[in-house]
Amino acid sequence: MKEQVTLELGTEAAAAVESPASESASWKDFVQLAKPGILFSNSITAFGGFWVASGWHVDWMKLIFTLLGTALVMASGCVLNNYLDRDMDTKMERTQKRALAAGRISPQTVLWYGITLGIIGLSVLWFLANPIAALLGLIGLFVYVWIYTAWFKRSSVWSTVVGSFSGAVPPVIGYCAVNPQLDAGAIVLFGILFLWQPPHFWALGIRRMEEYRAAGFPLLPVVKGTYITKMAMIRYIVLLVPFSLLLYLFGYVGSLYFYAATVLGLYWAFISLNGFKAEDEVQWAKKTFIFSINYLILLFIAMVISTTPLP
Repeated sequence: MKEQVTLELGTEAAAAVESPASESASWKDFVQLAKPGILFSNSITAFGGFWVASGWHVDWMKLIFTLLGTALVMASGCVLNNYLDRDMDTKMERTQKRALAAGRISPQTVLWYGITLGIIGLSVLWFLANPIAALLGLIGLFVYVWIYTAWFKRSSVWSTVVGSFSGAVPPVIGYCAVNPQLDAGAIVLFGILFLWQPPHFWALGIRRMEEYRAAGFPLLPVVKGTYITKMAMIRYIVLLVPFSLLLYLFGYVGSLYFYAATVLGLYWAFISLNGFKAEDEVQWAKKTFIFSINYLILLFIAMVISTTPLP
């Protein structure tokens, strides 16, 4: 009986999302649809990629246009993610107050908002950075919206890994805006972000596990439990530590980055190992999630500061 009532409530909530907005939306609602936190952290990685490729010889106008175009493409993906997940968002406490889930903005408005952002962002990259950067943006957008959000996120525990492919694109866009080829630098930057994302997101998954379960997302912690998830997190972090050092070994950055990447990576591994004996898994997951964000920001700051100057 309880499951039937829950199902009925979920159906009513989903129907409410499809109805026209009952309240007028503010500009803040449109900003939040683009997920500014994600835009900020990923813009840092795009900046880092651009800076490493430039070797301190920075074309500032191209940098601005690259960051603008990349941010708009990422915003498009986030908005379209909101559009496709609108039925699920009504079932999660973390997302119920989003403008679309709460009915302040209509689905049609969100859809066209996302499409418009994508078109503008890709145009900026194509005409004001270079076509390679725009192509990378298009690939990342397609994978995030259609392969990850519309397909794997609802059907497979592999969704986080699939989503990591698109999430690893921003630093490569920045790098290829300067150096339009997928060389060792671009591949290493891609690999760093690819390996960073699963343990980052699985920490959030453990923290919000029951919400994801209620919404029907087959996230790894929901399907396999927290022990298996913690083991998976450790595997990615252990791979990330030596892989992140390849930038130093290939001569793109100096010793400051080497020491920062080593210390940050080992400390993240230490925190993750502590998860196996954590009495409060939610608090441990929260701490791990916050550190993973700080890890990325600090790593890219060290990367920028210690970038090897080009002749």
